[in-house]
Parts: sequence; structure tokens; C-alpha cells
Amino acid sequence: MHLKADVINQYKPINERFINTLLKEEIALNPKKIIVLDDDPTGVQTVHDVPVYTHWDKESITGGFLEESNVFFILTNSRAFTEDETAKAHQEIAEAVEKAAKETGKRYVIISRGDSILRGHYPLETWILKDNFTKYSGYKVDGEILCPFFKEGGRFTIDNVHYVKYGDELVPANETEFAKDRTFGYTAATLPDYVEEKTGGAYLAKDVVCISLEDIHAMNLEKIENQLMEVTSFNKVIVNAVSPADIKVFCVALYRAMARGKRFMFRTAAGFVKEFCGISDRPLLRREEMISDQGNNGGVIVVGSHTNKTTEQVAHLREIPDIEFIEMDATLVKDEAAFQAEFERCLALEEKLISEGKTVCCYTTRALIKADTGNKEDELRLSVRISDAVQNLVGQLKVKPAFVVAKGGITSSDVGTKALGVQRAWVLGQIAPGIPVWQCAEGSKWPGIPYIIFPGNVGEAGTLKNVAEVLMGK
Repeated sequence: MHLKADVINQYKPINERFINTLLKEEIALNPKKIIVLDDDPTGVQTVHDVPVYTHWDKESITGGFLEESNVFFILTNSRAFTEDETAKAHQEIAEAVEKAAKETGKRYVIISRGDSILRGHYPLETWILKDNFTKYSGYKVDGEILCPFFKEGGRFTIDNVHYVKYGDELVPANETEFAKDRTFGYTAATLPDYVEEKTGGAYLAKDVVCISLEDIHAMNLEKIENQLMEVTSFNKVIVNAVSPADIKVFCVALYRAMARGKRFMFRTAAGFVKEFCGISDRPLLRREEMISDQGNNGGVIVVGSHTNKTTEQVAHLREIPDIEFIEMDATLVKDEAAFQAEFERCLALEEKLISEGKTVCCYTTRALIKADTGNKEDELRLSVRISDAVQNLVGQLKVKPAFVVAKGGITSSDVGTKALGVQRAWVLGQIAPGIPVWQCAEGSKWPGIPYIIFPGNVGEAGTLKNVAEVLMGK
């Protein structure tokens, strides 16, 4: 059932000053380092002044444990992996985290930051993390928190149905284009049913624990805490939420349950991470906070996402007369020689325009390229192959652009890790709601350059245009 978007305003107001005080007190009592595993680079959509690591060897993770911040991110990019690849990566991460924790003498909590519209390798990733935690620590994990709320992207959970905002309407996530994803699609209309569908019936919808908006807005902390205290056998907990304050209320009860010995795994969107970690709000970034090198070169925007929203945003970007557009013909991807020649044509034109002070938008053919083999993982491999070409439009650049914007999850990960060679970055904040900015650290291709990570499914029609205008000083 579709809802009017203003339904999110119908609930009893929460005393935010009061709940902020309570949450701050609970976080101060929690000595554990929070490790966020990000299945694409967009998990930092809500945070600022935190480090991101792109490697998960023990040395990198030890560095994260030693950071002053109570939280650090590890970019896994596992949404672009096969099941075998993500299983291997999460096994490696679990082992490295445990070794680093013992070496530094710190305890930890792991959050698996997933898609706010429920795509990704779920439940595989959290199952592996849970099993390894139990193996190394000897403690069982009582439950798993599922919280896909993400206000900046228009994702709200009401009466256990997860919604996506389109204009003035809320559409159930299972009715959107995202639920039809060929690799990670689903049909369930409610989150308990989603759990049952994704776990193959290992966890039934009727057994899932649901934290209601009514209890959250009534500040019924004791009831919510008691619900959490009763969770066992890695059962699932659904958090309904329409505002960040809802997450704060839940987190107070959650920290209290954890203080009483309950252990949880987390599969959440970026909205939960910010509140659970106690990260403050901050204004959107201005151009002078991002770009320190006032050279004469233009910037580059690379677009790999094929969502309808991205296509619409690129159309609006064309309204800026100073941007040059280069289309890479992705339909040639099955012909190696032809595709290489097309890539070289695009790269040469891109370099020429950037060195002339022009900002360039490089994008792939909007038609969706299919493997036509009937194998979901072949489709994933094909999209990764195209993304490799897109990221090389940055990685093989011989001129330094004023800024880099990457549109799309796989694209932004590949540009960050492969093209820019980032091993550690500092999250400056957001240039627009849900659109984070990394400052590349030493060791990257262009240290200090602002790297803007623009998810394929975030923003309104004019958001990409607005971001470009800020970066170009318009």
C-alpha cells in the first residue's frame, strides 16, 4: 500500500534534548570500538570526521583500533563480489579484527552497513561474522538488528514495511526498481517476510521481533529494552523509524540491553550508524572546505549507475553549459578490441577538456547490458567489467582534476580504491544530504583531492546538478 509522505509527521513528537542526553550517557559507558563494514562506499553518507580504510589486513585494522575516533569504517565493496568472494572477505575480516583486538586490548562491535533498499549479500555476511565471533570469543550472538532507515535517501520503515520516497508518496520497497535487482532482488512486502525470504525459512516472519513506532514515540524505553533482552538464537529485530530521533530512542534501549550482557549483530543502513556512534550533525560542505588547490584544471564526474534516478539526474546536469559530456559505448564490452578503442577515445578527449579547464561528465550507455546466460553472477561480472573501464577514466588520467565525483555504488568503490589508490581517507562530511566527501590521504594518486561519492539511488532530479554547481563555484 502506498502512503502519503506526510504520514511521517503524524507520530507523537520526541523530546530530542532529553533523548540526546540519555544516548550520550549510554555511549560514554560503552568501551567498545565500533567497526563498520561498508559493502559499498556510501555508508559514510551520514557521518563526518571519521576514518575509512580500504584494506582489511591486520595492520590496517590495527590502525583503525588505534584511531582516536570511537568508530572506523572498512570498505569491503562486497556488493560487487560473488558469494564465494564475499564469504572469503568476511572470513578474513573476522580473523584480522580478532587479532587486532587482542593486540590492542580492545573489545569491539561490528556493524554490517548494507543498502537502505535491502540489496546485498544478506544474510551471508552477518552469518559469517556471527559464526566467527562465537568461534573466537566463545560467546553466542543473541540477535541481529535490521534497520534500513535512511532519511537522507527517503527510506522509512512504518508498521514493518520499508518505504522509498518518490515525490510526495511513499512506495513499498518491494514495488521499486531496486527490488527487481537481478542479483539481489526480493519480493517480500514486509521486513519480517523479507527475513523469511532471504534466510530460506531459517527465521520465520512470525518469530521476528518488531520495535514499533508507537513504543518509540511513547519513549517506552523499558519495554523496548525488555524486548531486546528476550531475543535469543540470533533471532531478528526489526526497527521501525521515520526520523533520526527514533533511532536514538532505540539505541538508548539497545545500549542498556548490551550493558546487561546481550550481544547483537547489525545489518543497517547509514542512518543507524550515525546515531549509534553518537556522531553530531554538521552543515553541508562548502566549496572552500573541499577544494584547497585552486588550479586551472576542470573536474571530472564519472557515471556508472543505471538507475532511473541517475539517468534523470544526468539529464538535469546537462543544464549547466560549462560541462562537457563524453559517452562511453558500453554495448561494445563483449568485443575486447572495440571496447579498448572506445575507452582510449574517451580518455584522450577527457584529458584534453580537463586540461583546458572544462569539467567533464563521463558516462556509460544508458541501455542496460545483459550477459544473457541466465546466471546472476555472470551479470555481476559484466557490470564489474564495465565499471573497470569507467574507473580507468580516472585511474589513467595524466592530468590532475580539481575534484572527482563518482556516481553509483560499484563505480564509486572502484574509483576510490583502484583509480585513486586510496588506502585511508578522512570523511569530511556531506556536500548534499546522503552524498559524502572523502579527502584522500597520503599514498593515494592525488593526496588532498576531494572525492565525492554519489550513490545511484540518492537525491532528487536536480541533486547532481546542484553538487556540480557547488564544486564549480557557480
